[in-house]
Formats: sequence, C-alpha cells, structure tokens
Amino acid sequence: MSTDRLEQLRERLRRFTEERDWAQFHNPKNLAMAVVSEAGELAAELRWVEGAQSDDFVRTSPGRERVAHEVADVAIALLLFCDRAGIDLLEAVEQKIEANAARYPVEMARGKAERPRIEGA
Repeated sequence: MSTDRLEQLRERLRRFTEERDWAQFHNPKNLAMAVVSEAGELAAELRWVEGAQSDDFVRTSPGRERVAHEVADVAIALLLFCDRAGIDLLEAVEQKIEANAARYPVEMARGKAERPRIEGA
C-alpha cells in the first residue's frame, strides 16, 4: 500500500469518526481492545478449518469474503490506534522488519518455527 493511499484512508477514517463524534471513545486503551477483539473475529473465521485447507478457505468464497471483512475491521482499528497514538504505521513496520532481520538471522532461522538462541540477546 502506498503512503498516499494509506494517508487517504487515514483521512477518510478521521472524517468518518468526526462525523459520528466517536473520537471521545477512541482512546488508546479502547482502540487496542478493538484491535484484539477484531483479530479474534478474524481468527474465529478459521477456527475449525484444517491447517492444510486454510489457504483455500481464505482465497475462495464464501470464506474469502468473510475473512476480508474481518481483515478490514482489524486494519481499521489498527489505523485508528496508530493515528491516535501518533505512530507512523509504515515506519513502525519497517523498523520491526529490520529488528527481526537482526534477531532472526537467515542461517539460524531458515525453516525453523522456534526462535533461535542468540548470545547476548
């Protein structure tokens, strides 16, 4: 997603919230709870789907449509949280990728689900 498109979404969410006078309810605690509850609804869509079938489920109807709605709810809550907290989402993601690259070197992490043990970390 381009920075311009992300900014357009953020502005649209701000207007949506302002028109409904919802900013009073959008403190960081409530928004963090919204992210978690919406993520739970996303997880619930996949609760009884076998792991091997989960790729097909999220890519085909009707699973895809329901999953896309829940993904949107998670993203909206996260964007609102970042806006309220003054966090640049794209910058935070870029920094985390860099930190993870250092924490999970390819030679120690490739093909492994467990965290590698790194001296001094």
